[in-house]
Amino acid sequence: MGIKGLQGFVERVCPDACRTVDLREMADKYRIDHPHSPPVIVVDAMSCVRYWYTSESWVSGGQWREYLVNLEDFIKTFMSAGIKLVFYFDGVVEEKKRDEWIKRRFKNNEDIAKVFQFIKTHRKQPGREMFGLLSALPTFTRYALKSLGQQTVCTLLEGDFEVAAYGLQHNCMGILGQDSDYLIYNTCPYFSIQKLRLDRLVTVMYSREHLCRALGLSLTHLPLFASLLGNDVVPDSLLEGFWHKCLVTSRRRNNRYNRRTNILLAVADYISKVPCSYSSMKHLEEMLPFGSDKTLLYKGVESYLLPGQQSPWIPPNITNRQTLSLQQQTALCQDKEIFQLAKEQHVQSENYAIFNVLSNGEMDCSNSLEDECDTEIAGQALIYRPARQHIYSVLLESGK
Repeated sequence: MGIKGLQGFVERVCPDACRTVDLREMADKYRIDHPHSPPVIVVDAMSCVRYWYTSESWVSGGQWREYLVNLEDFIKTFMSAGIKLVFYFDGVVEEKKRDEWIKRRFKNNEDIAKVFQFIKTHRKQPGREMFGLLSALPTFTRYALKSLGQQTVCTLLEGDFEVAAYGLQHNCMGILGQDSDYLIYNTCPYFSIQKLRLDRLVTVMYSREHLCRALGLSLTHLPLFASLLGNDVVPDSLLEGFWHKCLVTSRRRNNRYNRRTNILLAVADYISKVPCSYSSMKHLEEMLPFGSDKTLLYKGVESYLLPGQQSPWIPPNITNRQTLSLQQQTALCQDKEIFQLAKEQHVQSENYAIFNVLSNGEMDCSNSLEDECDTEIAGQALIYRPARQHIYSVLLESGK
């Protein structure tokens, strides 16, 4: 989900960290440097759906064939440059990020209400400026990409973590997406889908090294920097006092910048003077408000560590929680063979939601395009509740 304001900050304040690149040329260079493996770009598909879905008739569902053609053109363009694509889709909402996920869904409901208000007022559908991502579109996109012969993966952990891990472990040419978390992970290069010119295969590559240079930090500082700015693990509400302290003492405060930009510079200035150690982390945790979870900063930093990586902010020889949660996955389903099959099909994008029900007894559904003010028609969640209950009872063998 990213760090609020970081992407815009990089583009406005750190122009050296944004370099226009030709992906064909990069692929040619990659083949010279790695003669035994093809150039691979791992695609954060959830970030790219807005780029692919261009229909003006989005409120009424758009044109499916038009969407398929967009996907096919996208794939063919990269294939013509000899670049293989691997598409990743979010498969879960992790418990530690559920509160933030729920907040964003409520915010989306407000945006959906504005869409229906526009329709009632103007008697026509709004344009793309009010576009809201249709909740089923990522699911259908998975199946569309599979039908086009593409490798698609549905995650067992947070999507951006698995994308970054795959990029690092397979020495990929880069990650294509639009999520500022990819500036924080120590992984392969990060390319912008928003800036992509498909006709020329040119986009912007964001440099972590140049970002660090502009902030006066090192790469090892970035996970702590992200956590102290507020992310999916550490809520903004707990950091207001810390930000105020940083702003008061910062030597980099600039009246030409907005408050968020000054906060980013002030936080970087503050932690650049802090020794990189676990004891420093414990001291920073004490600055969180009374009564809050003092381990949140630790969890925030740890969430950016990919398999095999360590951080000076975290004691060595501690197994990463992300890796541990994969190893310790439990099943509500008693039949281990069925559970394993559901897990494999989940990862391969051959089904959706079944594994989450069998493993956690829960299923997440994003916002639907429904008018909450229309009391004559019940919401889809209520209409389909009896069907869901019946499906759960079959999957979990409750006998009820």
